[in-house]
Amino acid sequence: MLPLEEAQARLLTHARSVGEERVALADAAGRVLANPRIVAAVDVPAFANSSMDGFALHASDAPGVLRVAGEIAAGVATLPSVEAGTAVRIMTGAPLPPGADAVVPVEDVAESDGVVSVPSPVAAGAFVREAAHDTRAGDEVVLAGPLSPARLAVLASLGIGEVDVRRRPIVAILSTGDELVAPGDLLRHGQIHDANGPALAAAVTDAGGEPRLLERVGDDPEAIERVLRTAAGSADLVVTSGGVSVGRHDHVRSILEQRGGLDFWRIAVQPGKPLAVGELDGTTIIGLPGNPVSALVTFELFARLFIRAMLGLTGDGRVRVRAKVSDRIPKDGARRAFLRVVLSATDDGYRARPAGGQQSSQLRPMADANALLVVPEGTDAAEPGMGYEAIVLEPPS
Repeated sequence: MLPLEEAQARLLTHARSVGEERVALADAAGRVLANPRIVAAVDVPAFANSSMDGFALHASDAPGVLRVAGEIAAGVATLPSVEAGTAVRIMTGAPLPPGADAVVPVEDVAESDGVVSVPSPVAAGAFVREAAHDTRAGDEVVLAGPLSPARLAVLASLGIGEVDVRRRPIVAILSTGDELVAPGDLLRHGQIHDANGPALAAAVTDAGGEPRLLERVGDDPEAIERVLRTAAGSADLVVTSGGVSVGRHDHVRSILEQRGGLDFWRIAVQPGKPLAVGELDGTTIIGLPGNPVSALVTFELFARLFIRAMLGLTGDGRVRVRAKVSDRIPKDGARRAFLRVVLSATDDGYRARPAGGQQSSQLRPMADANALLVVPEGTDAAEPGMGYEAIVLEPPS
């Protein structure tokens, strides 16, 4: 069995960056910039402005009683000047008028009959947001990673309406097995609903790819090869589930081995030992185990990493924390385990409890889990009170 890090490193040698496309900023959420380095063309903000509703004045005139010489709302182009002994009513975000160097908040003054009384001294620059205090024209702005709301806001503030982003990698998803029927169809004896197809499609989307669910194929090697070759011709990556173990009806691995190129098979992780990685017609194939939990965990460890690499991103993008375990959770001593746990934050750090049974066919504990507890090789259980790395899948409560 191949160690996890060696298998991941070998997988990533197959990754090739996807091309670029231009999209409107409104459609760019979650996308990855083709070039994360941007040179700002404008100052942000472009002008000094008020951070409060109040009165713009010259600081040397306070304290004092000042004549109100006008009003400035946000967005106006023509500004009254602030002369000695005067102030101008100003709204939040409005440009600072000529002659003013400070703003006093409306709640700190008294106004009546066209004058405003400022009872206390005012420091120059008070409640003024200086021009270019966020970004100066010519600055290099680095926006690495998927475009979050804050990163989109930065692009918008720079006046950028369209961006060049990495094309979403097209990931074809194939579920194999005579026993599978579509969710919603009636089951005959010996059949199960295909849980992997919808789950893996969602995982592809979450990783930044574009999923293409293929029609399920039974345990027919010729049909599997035909579908794989068709998918390889139009997808950036093909992910299969089932058909990679040692049974007589497990054909995906043998097709890679005999018709394409099998890079490696079997990894020292739990769940998910029977994983196959290779190429067919120049396209990478990741053959995941058929058990639903094994498929999702190995997708997390391999396919997610690969999709992000095609987008120019490093790592899996997951947060990792240290967590102490509440209960003993048995595991295979020879393999690194990724146990399904519920992570919670406490005053003295993170705690993890089993989400339920740890068998690879038990989906409900996987759905209840918000983290994978990583327990190393050489131990046969996660022990209570011991601290382990936890891969956070969803924010803990």
